[in-house]
Amino acid sequence: MPVKPRAGKLALLLAALFSAAPAFAADLLQVYRDALAYDAQYAAARATAAAGREKQPQALAGLLPTITATGNSFWNDTDYRVRVASARDSYSNRYNSNSYGVNLTQPLFRWQNLVQYDQSKLLVMQSEANFAQAGQDLILRVAQAYFDVLFAVENLRAVQANKTAIAQQLAQARKNFEVGIATVTDTYESQSRFDLATAQEVAAESDLAVKRYALSVLIGKDPGELNRLKPKAVMQPPQPADMEQWVTAAERDSFLVQGQQAAAEAAAKAVEINRAGHYPTLDMVAGVNQNNGPGQFGVGSIDNRTNQIGLQLNIPIFQGGAVNSKTREAVARHDAEQAALDNARRSSTLNARQSYLGVVNGLAGVKALEAALVSGLSSLESNRLGYQVGVRINIDVLNAENQVYVTRRDLAKARFDTLLSQLKLKAAVGSLSEADLEQINSLFEAP
Repeated sequence: MPVKPRAGKLALLLAALFSAAPAFAADLLQVYRDALAYDAQYAAARATAAAGREKQPQALAGLLPTITATGNSFWNDTDYRVRVASARDSYSNRYNSNSYGVNLTQPLFRWQNLVQYDQSKLLVMQSEANFAQAGQDLILRVAQAYFDVLFAVENLRAVQANKTAIAQQLAQARKNFEVGIATVTDTYESQSRFDLATAQEVAAESDLAVKRYALSVLIGKDPGELNRLKPKAVMQPPQPADMEQWVTAAERDSFLVQGQQAAAEAAAKAVEINRAGHYPTLDMVAGVNQNNGPGQFGVGSIDNRTNQIGLQLNIPIFQGGAVNSKTREAVARHDAEQAALDNARRSSTLNARQSYLGVVNGLAGVKALEAALVSGLSSLESNRLGYQVGVRINIDVLNAENQVYVTRRDLAKARFDTLLSQLKLKAAVGSLSEADLEQINSLFEAP
């Protein structure tokens, strides 16, 4: 039975796809900097933060004076009719009247404006915390996409190596069958494994294409060849090596917690703002107004100028129950934000625990898989030798080859998952930055 040719159409399609545009080779740090400038999700977060910063100057305006200028000009058509006893008289007058003025209002006591200014500071803090969290999320998304591509490459290499080994075993089985020292069953088993490896290769190539495209969406271009993890790269355990310290820091310093803490405090201020609808307000008012018009019965003209300065007190008495209703609404919203804060703290501590254990267990898993790979390679060589001398059958060799392939794949995944868990642990406590990405980038080298 002839060996099936490699399904090369997909490989040719991939080659055409990535050769259509020039490739830009970049390491993990460069990919992140490209994403900073290109990623739409981060750009939206940056614009949202800029909008949030305007809350404070808007609230400050409620404490500062307002100055307005007014002016008008009217054409008037007036008819006068006078009746005195039996005498009657009437006349018409058409004239132009003008008035203009400048008025100033300075709030002296508006409690809701004072509280609203304090609330605006909290809203700005919330915006900044959300933006900082978006920056950390970008690092994690870039690292995830970068590692996904590298794992897809490692997976494809392992599949191809497995396929090559199976092809050699298939050729050996055929040769042994032709000379009569093996049964046709060995050939069928090898052919079956070869067909399965071919299908796995096609799936691995497709997965690599998808992962590369996902990375290109983040940075706006094909990243080209990516740096690979050094074979002897040493990954460090968490410092401090105490999970509870990380959990405590996450509950306090996570940007998710900080943002929700500010939101809960701002909601408490909103309750006070709405209750202030019952409070009186006191303003200082001043104005200069000028009126020009005709004299009495159209004779001559009158220029009237008025200068005013004083205090204006407003006391709300009844507003249809709106103030009470809005206050109850604000109390309910504050309860909701407080519950969301509790959830943010619990989620942050859970993320810290998961990430810490992901690093610790990941390091142990990497060490175990490295040992398993050495053992698997030794087992494969032993099975191949045993098959040649007749103490092992073909299926034993195929199983040993498949085990080596699975171990290589699992080792690559364990390494990348451990690195990602290190970044997630820093993000859980709000300390993830470009410096952490730079440290991990040092573990990679050019292919």
